[in-house]
Amino acid sequence: MKNKSAKLDTSALKPLMKYARPHIWLFVLSMVFAVITVAFTLYAPILVGDAVDLIIGMGLVDFDGIRTILIKIGVIVAITGIAQWLMSLCTNKITYCVVRDIRNDAFEKLQRLPLSYIDSHPHGDIISRIITDLEQVSDGLLMGFSQLFTGVCTIFGTLGFMLSINVKITLIVVIITPLSLFVARFIAKNTFKLFHLQSVARGEMTSLVEEMTGNQKIVQAFCYQEESEKQFDEVNQKLRQVGVNATFFSSLTNPCTRFVNGLVYTSVGIIGALSVIKGGFTVGNLSCFLTYANQYTKPFNEISGVITELQSAFASAKRVFEIIDEQEETPDASNAKVLTDVDGNVDIDNVFFSYTPEVKLIENFNLHVKSGQRTAIVGPTGCGKTTMINLLMRFYDADSGEISLSGVPIRKCTRNSMRSMYGMVLQETWLKTGTIRENICYGKPDATEEEMISAAKAAHCHGFIKRLPNGYDTVISDGYSTISAGQKQLLCIARVMLSLPPMLILDEATSSIDTRTEILVQKAFEKMMQGRTSFIIAHRLSTIKNADTIIVMNAGHIVEQGSHEELMKKNGFYAELYNSQFAVS
Repeated sequence: MKNKSAKLDTSALKPLMKYARPHIWLFVLSMVFAVITVAFTLYAPILVGDAVDLIIGMGLVDFDGIRTILIKIGVIVAITGIAQWLMSLCTNKITYCVVRDIRNDAFEKLQRLPLSYIDSHPHGDIISRIITDLEQVSDGLLMGFSQLFTGVCTIFGTLGFMLSINVKITLIVVIITPLSLFVARFIAKNTFKLFHLQSVARGEMTSLVEEMTGNQKIVQAFCYQEESEKQFDEVNQKLRQVGVNATFFSSLTNPCTRFVNGLVYTSVGIIGALSVIKGGFTVGNLSCFLTYANQYTKPFNEISGVITELQSAFASAKRVFEIIDEQEETPDASNAKVLTDVDGNVDIDNVFFSYTPEVKLIENFNLHVKSGQRTAIVGPTGCGKTTMINLLMRFYDADSGEISLSGVPIRKCTRNSMRSMYGMVLQETWLKTGTIRENICYGKPDATEEEMISAAKAAHCHGFIKRLPNGYDTVISDGYSTISAGQKQLLCIARVMLSLPPMLILDEATSSIDTRTEILVQKAFEKMMQGRTSFIIAHRLSTIKNADTIIVMNAGHIVEQGSHEELMKKNGFYAELYNSQFAVS
């Protein structure tokens, strides 16, 4: 376990140092101020010792000498305070810049990760890594930068001053004190795993809370409150247990090191007092040495605490770097074609695809769609309808086979140019936090006011927008707002109607809209689809009767293909699906 912990430390430390390297000048400044702080702090006990020696006895006190020393001490304290403040500014700057850069890289990496990563990881855990875990890293680095520098400087500084006063007593201090480091190192190495488990449990809790609060209506509708509380209690108990264990074992560091420090201070006091009695040591020297002994052992105590805090920071950093080190989606080829115009022909040849190798899904799929053709894809749940859309948009790459757009294989096109050829309206609505105006113009930021309003009217959402307090400047978001699910979907439809791409994908695009509005929107779709290649996924088969071609899928294969009338005459799988929707129970 110890070897594993050490390896984990190194894996987290190296990338952290890479992020700290651009701020090396701040690091150097911080070290300079740390040296100044320590030097003046260590010079003060010498002045105090000299002042003690000036107090010889009753009526034999050199007040002038003491006054001069007090002035010097005042100046030293002022310089030390300023240097310490400047050092803190530098260390804070380094820490927050490092955390900022890591968070930026982690968020940017999320934009480049394949959709499979997002689909296979709890969203709450990803959020926890980028926010909560990086806060832990920030706290650990702040303590590390601020106390580690001064601690190391203090150790070497006090060592030099003590050697200049008495070599024999200094050796006693040097021999006993490192015991505290060995104790701290042993505890820290064995608590790393506990801090890592704590970070994982914290991520599980964030994921659960995000899931339950985001779906509170469903939780209450199915009376799932007690079960959700039970789940929360289990995760909370797990977090409590690992948190208590990590805190308990890490908190052993301080009392253990303080015990060693107490031994050092006691040894110096006894041996120093004997030296004073023998006349080889003044009282001022003993006072000065005791202060140095205390200052020498104190950094060991602080460093042990820093090591414990850094263990927690490294454990959290490791979880963030796991995202940054994830394999990105296959980049566009260097000679990838930038699509500027397409004729709408889509060819799918011998495509095989499965999300996991063990579970086969799309096998030997072939489809040829002509320009301007409306193609409906229907079939039972899990047959691969949405998967085909994912492959068309290249959210996932086919395991084998080829998909071509206007005769160009989509693997040989840039993703952005290829995806810009499509307009998507999905069953799951998504709106960003911002004004209604910004949401409608999401795909066409340079749209004019007239174009935006025209698209809103075509999507039949202009009326309810004008009734809102601030009209098109009303701020909404996906997670919470005063507009209904159907109104959100109308805004998503308006977004596509504004950009008017040459090809359309409609995946249950009107599932949240009332019947009357759906009829109006369907008419708008009819107009928008004229001359555009369109893919329509629908469970309500009555909405796709006018499609040029209906693809009937089952278990990843095309089982039937043709127009509505042709498929009904076959009296096959499609006819069975269609009639089942109108069957009288």
